[in-house]
Amino acid sequence: MGGLMAREVMTRPVVSALSNASARDIALQMLSGAYSGMPVTDGNGEVIGVISELDLLGQVCGGTEPVRLTAADVMSRDPVTEKGHLVGIIACSDILRTYREPEFAICR
Repeated sequence: MGGLMAREVMTRPVVSALSNASARDIALQMLSGAYSGMPVTDGNGEVIGVISELDLLGQVCGGTEPVRLTAADVMSRDPVTEKGHLVGIIACSDILRTYREPEFAICR
């Protein structure tokens, strides 16, 4: 995997959530768009973190209802930025995709 750049594996375009967005609404957006994470921005559009499926599941498994939480309450990870601007996100699936072996094929 040596020599890969973030831009080669990151997902684009990026869908983000405001820091005061409901964790429940973010979960629904993730499900509808098949995202595993989402950057969180402040009121000025600056990226301040990333909320992931695992972040949300951790709260739910801990007994907290997502409707009572905001993105700022749950976020944990850092996004990919360039000169202060959001340019993408690297998800686990993006990294795993770089390890695809040619002997495996999609069956149709």
